[in-house]
Amino acid sequence: MSEPYVLDLQEVDETQVAVVGGKGAHLGGLSRIEGIRVPGGFCVTTNAFRRIMAEAPSLDDQLDQLSRLNPDDRESIRTLSAQIRRTIEGIAIPGDLAAAITRALAQLGEQAAYAVRSSATAEDSPTASFAGQQDTYLNVVGPTAILHHVKRCWASLFTERAVTYRERNGIDHRTVHMAVVVQQMVFPHAAGILFTADPVTGNRTVATVDAGFGLGEALVSGLVNPDVFKVRDDVVVAKAIAAKQRAVHAVPAGGTQEVAIDAQRQEQPALTDAQVLRLVQLGRRIEAHFGRPQDIEWCLVDDGFQIVQSRPITTLYPIPETGDRDNHVYVSVGHGQMMTDPMKPLGLSMWQLTAMVPMHEAGGRLFVDVTRRLASPASRAGLLDVMGRGDPLIRDALETVLDRDDFVPSLPDAGTGGPPDSGASAPTETHPAIVTELIERNQASIAALERDIRTKNGPALFDFLLEAFEEHKRVLGDPLNLQAIMAGMEATWWLNDKLREWLGEKNAADTLTLSAPDNITSEMGLALLDVADVIRPHPEVVAFLQDVEDEGFLDELAKLAGGTEARDAIEAYLDRYGMRCVGEIDITRPRWRERPTTLVPVILDNVRIFEPGAAERRFEQGRQKAQQKEHDVLSRLRALPNGDRKAAETKRMIDQVRAFIGYREYPKYGIVSRYFVYKQALLEEAERLVRADVLPAKEDIFYLTFQELHDAVRSGQVDDQLIQQRKDAFRSYHALTPPRVLTSDGEAVTGAYRRDDVPDGALIGLPVSAGTVEGRARVILDMGEADLEAGDILITTFTDPSWSPLFVGIAGLVTEVGGLMTHGAVIAREYGLPAVVGVDRATRLIRDGQRIRVHGTDGYVEILP
Repeated sequence: MSEPYVLDLQEVDETQVAVVGGKGAHLGGLSRIEGIRVPGGFCVTTNAFRRIMAEAPSLDDQLDQLSRLNPDDRESIRTLSAQIRRTIEGIAIPGDLAAAITRALAQLGEQAAYAVRSSATAEDSPTASFAGQQDTYLNVVGPTAILHHVKRCWASLFTERAVTYRERNGIDHRTVHMAVVVQQMVFPHAAGILFTADPVTGNRTVATVDAGFGLGEALVSGLVNPDVFKVRDDVVVAKAIAAKQRAVHAVPAGGTQEVAIDAQRQEQPALTDAQVLRLVQLGRRIEAHFGRPQDIEWCLVDDGFQIVQSRPITTLYPIPETGDRDNHVYVSVGHGQMMTDPMKPLGLSMWQLTAMVPMHEAGGRLFVDVTRRLASPASRAGLLDVMGRGDPLIRDALETVLDRDDFVPSLPDAGTGGPPDSGASAPTETHPAIVTELIERNQASIAALERDIRTKNGPALFDFLLEAFEEHKRVLGDPLNLQAIMAGMEATWWLNDKLREWLGEKNAADTLTLSAPDNITSEMGLALLDVADVIRPHPEVVAFLQDVEDEGFLDELAKLAGGTEARDAIEAYLDRYGMRCVGEIDITRPRWRERPTTLVPVILDNVRIFEPGAAERRFEQGRQKAQQKEHDVLSRLRALPNGDRKAAETKRMIDQVRAFIGYREYPKYGIVSRYFVYKQALLEEAERLVRADVLPAKEDIFYLTFQELHDAVRSGQVDDQLIQQRKDAFRSYHALTPPRVLTSDGEAVTGAYRRDDVPDGALIGLPVSAGTVEGRARVILDMGEADLEAGDILITTFTDPSWSPLFVGIAGLVTEVGGLMTHGAVIAREYGLPAVVGVDRATRLIRDGQRIRVHGTDGYVEILP
């Protein structure tokens, strides 16, 4: 039996998206929930749409043309999509299809008024709502008009905005089909939208109701401001009643019109509090049915609510799953690691297996549960101190949660929590020789890993890796390692606190740490200048590199004059730094050794911008500036009361900071070096799985967790559907912005700087590297697309060590994420670049090419006219 062209709403549910589209499936599901009233109607199925598309052979060619267009070519998309819509609207509906629609109408009442609504197969899914992408027609009367509007709905699959949306989201036009919902019109006293979670904060315990008089179109189209009610635990906790001057009403002959509202009714609430509570209860029932927060369109008719649409709220940040009903407070790992992009499942599970504390996944990112540490007063003080020094916005967000007396339970003190108050007394002195010892230990451990892993494959490799992860954690958790890291950080804090108190100097440590020894990350930036020095004298090599696209380009270099030296210099660089890349905490990201073309634009910039010998000069200039600053600070201190003691303490701390601050970058280098060894071994396993026809592509292992990959290697089987679901989910996570702090209620708490010492209109951040610089802003989200001139100021979301080769060529730095001791801040200080980090939405508020002034000492950015 062929698929039907028409199905009654009562016959469908949310499993039938492919037949009746997202809206139709949701409405069918809604109509089956006890106590939920949905206006009667039917769906014209996707089967009817496919039949119509087959009626016009020219559509095939038009769709081919459409799929070849660039999403940014607005003009061509506008022209071609209009042509496709005209073709569809011009098709005569075949007799049997028209009869099926008019039969369904006759059963409901031919001359009644209907809403005719588009229902595409890709809309209202958990990952893409497509809200407003297709069309709805209200108050349509009579079979002829309804058939005409059904065609218009089919055509609306190809509106310019719907086509662009699909192109940008990588959705093939041929895979999306259009069903149409024909539903009895209701003529409400009031209508609006109910969000079963707060759409702004994400709090799942707060429902928000927007309400206005007449049809809901007035609110959806922005014609009027709605009344807004917020409800928590069956109580209206906030409301704002708007002056509602206009409403949209149905016209008897068909269509709608705007009408003015009587002056005395404008200020009246569209709903009573009792009605709002009743509506929210219905919303909670709908949310429970669909299993996730919903965005619901409702109508109030004769004191009863009718539901005309429900879709998932796709913008909410997911909550880590705990399996309990307790309150939890989570801190973002990505904000501390300078990587707020989503990670693939293998990346997430590898980081979890090698991390020093338990981590929870949500939205493709990792979070640490700090509830217990916040609950005890002693550990709370330590946690807030460490968080505040790293990122003041995280501290403020945690304090915001703590201010809600009932959210975090109070526990008795469980001993000390975190480092002592750094401003109180001079930190314990640590002997500089331990840095050399730690680096040697780490190198020996990695050499042993590389040697031992070579003989392992199959299930034995995974057993070996689990042991390697324990060694990985032992190296990281070595008390000497932590002591060396803290020695540099505590000496920095001490110097900044004391020199501000004694000399009124802000961020004095920034200059005192210039060109500190043993900083593997700043050495990496300078070493690429040395590579440029080898390449610069050979014009043939420079010309060749300008057109490089293939990753095998190093082999080609040897054929050119000077090419062997160039290749050897790049190879030597990759031997030392090739395990690095952007977002390197995600093991699945391509490393420089795997994709050396990433470095080519930066090498060419260095060839163009710098003179030979720049690396050594830069380092020496920084060292001399730091020496001069030390001399200046100590002589000013000696002139103070008790000056000799202050100068002697300060000299000890300067020696400490210069001995240890460079090591701050080394543990990450060690982690990433080990990661590259793990990754190469796992990719060899993946190649075996591909050869055995278990996987189509070796990169598919990135969408499995470590344990799932272990199982796949043992069993020789993989769930293809799971990998596809993971790919879709990973794509959807890019649209989510991870919060610094997230609660188990789903509330994303952003935190604020709470400062009043900055000019109006300035963008506030955290001062991490002193100095003021003015220049052209370059907003760069992908290091591979950097096109910098000397004097440019880099604006980006976050920087990790892989960005440091760019730092040698810029004049200043602004990032959205970061703290005093994160990599971008440390390297900016090393190179003497004024820098402000933690500037909320910097990449959106600062436009590429604008002139800006970065106040690295005071922590704000001015956009210049």
